[in-house]
Amino acid sequence: MSPRIKLALIGAACAAPFVLGTAAYLLDWAPGKPANYGELIAPQPLAGPPLDALRGKWVLVSFDAAACDEYCEKKLYFMRQVRTATHKEAGRVERLWVLTDAGKPRAELLGAIEGTRIAPLKDAPALQGFPGNAADHIYVIDPLGNLMMRFPRDPDPSKILKDLQRLLRLSQIG
Repeated sequence: MSPRIKLALIGAACAAPFVLGTAAYLLDWAPGKPANYGELIAPQPLAGPPLDALRGKWVLVSFDAAACDEYCEKKLYFMRQVRTATHKEAGRVERLWVLTDAGKPRAELLGAIEGTRIAPLKDAPALQGFPGNAADHIYVIDPLGNLMMRFPRDPDPSKILKDLQRLLRLSQIG
């Protein structure tokens, strides 16, 4: 290969980022959808029971009445399956079901969601005031106790898992 061709290739390699960047700017190119499925929430620090006992863990939170309708059961099932699917990282993830009434959950439901922590809303002032209709979403609390993400109503569990795996992989805490 002649020295002129080598010099031209080096020049083209050095100029390529500038040419491509200018073209992207002039064509008004915008990056695609965000990489995360869940909606990021401006971090809101939470403290108090039952979150103090869960500090240092990623927490999936669901709000529902103790009677737990079909949608509630589906959310609790998704939370269990997503945590299980994280495999070796499952110890870094906890599940919390916040009861929005004074009822008591059915025994067969408690057996199906074994390992999920249950807290009445009246005993957890830190968990009051979540954005949106809290019963419609599954929320994520980071290991420092900050509310930081929520998933839409009728979520896709594989996309929840992808988001959670990304958080676990990139996190240096929890």
